[in-house]
Amino acid sequence: MLTLDISKATSFLAEGTIEKYAPLAIEANKALAEGTCLGNDFLGWVNLPSSLDNDFIKQINDCAKVLRENCDTIVVAGIGGSYLGAKAVIEALSNSFQWLTNKGENPDILFAGNNIGEDYLAELTQYLKTKRFGVINISKSGTTTETALAFRLLRKQCEEQRGKEEARKVIVAITDAKKGAARAAADKEGYTSFIIPDNVGGRFSVLTPVGLLPIACAGFDIEQLVAGARDMEAATATEVPFEKNLSAIYAATRNALYNEGGKKIEILANYQPKLHFTSEWWKQLYGESEGKDGKGIFPASVDLTTDLHSMGQWIQDGERTIFETVLSVENTNHSLLFPNDEENLDGLNFLAGKRVDEVNKMAELGTQLAHVDGGVPNIRITIEKIDEYNIGQLIYFFEKGCGISGIILGVNPFNQPGVEAYKKNMFALLGKPGYEAETAAIQQRIK
Repeated sequence: MLTLDISKATSFLAEGTIEKYAPLAIEANKALAEGTCLGNDFLGWVNLPSSLDNDFIKQINDCAKVLRENCDTIVVAGIGGSYLGAKAVIEALSNSFQWLTNKGENPDILFAGNNIGEDYLAELTQYLKTKRFGVINISKSGTTTETALAFRLLRKQCEEQRGKEEARKVIVAITDAKKGAARAAADKEGYTSFIIPDNVGGRFSVLTPVGLLPIACAGFDIEQLVAGARDMEAATATEVPFEKNLSAIYAATRNALYNEGGKKIEILANYQPKLHFTSEWWKQLYGESEGKDGKGIFPASVDLTTDLHSMGQWIQDGERTIFETVLSVENTNHSLLFPNDEENLDGLNFLAGKRVDEVNKMAELGTQLAHVDGGVPNIRITIEKIDEYNIGQLIYFFEKGCGISGIILGVNPFNQPGVEAYKKNMFALLGKPGYEAETAAIQQRIK
């Protein structure tokens, strides 16, 4: 089971501070369970793991089997929560050199629809010219610009290369049950489709078809992923006392550091390169959930020890408005010994015979001690190893912690009103029909 150590964070707070936040965390967790908080129409994720039955998992795996048998490459079209969760899990579980070592056992999973980069899309379509590719189009509305653009290009190319009939077999829609452009296209063309639940927002959707289908297509065990999340759901339920409820403790600690300790930035640090996109997913989860109403901890991340040679100086000696949450992995999946060198020109023979992970762990511990000495509170989250079960636990731990934390903060953790601002300006600048007044107004601003 995932473990949490806050001892090197509470030392920066007055005695009894975490206990002061415990009732707030308990009430917030109760509000999530009973649906009495702001944004209560988006709480479908709270009991999602325990609600997923074998028939649902089988439907996902059956669809993944069709795609895996008919595609050497699968492009996932989606943005924000519609791709970050799947990418985080796939990157964590994959061989770090998958794109070089893949012998065809699993299709390559690529991502599009998360940017408007012309070069990126041009290079992607060029690459796909020699591939038997399929598409998973993930969009509730079907009108999100980035994803809709990518899907237009991908659908056209897939139909041209594989024929319309075969393309129908390898294009899957994950969208709204009844409405929207993506639903209309899926019904018209006869694509296999899955529903994005109305009560689950994108950043909480990893354990819906949004995340599960791409993960299954990559060849990973989604049943174990859900099992890990299900066990964490039980471990963070309202009947679990605060002192044992890991998500509640995490939420209380970060709010205490924010309100009582003046810490405005949380840096998620990991020591395993495979977890880079886990940090990216975490940043969206917490940034989009808490950054509103002039409030919120700013979520940042670093990959260590790599970034100690770039960001390390700032973390050690910069403005003391930060705290650090270290994501640690107890056991690696491989074993590699530090080699001996007869000449010893680098002076590292004192490490000969040690496991590389032991060196990494000492770097982690040494860094934590240095940062604490430098005035940076540290929270440590440890998972046993990187596999489906433990990643499932971690996902739900962060989701529940996010919901509790946002309620303590006093915001609606489940809306994102600020996301719409750039879209309105972009549509006005592009002259979208219906935006004539906005276009005239914005043209005056940029003269």
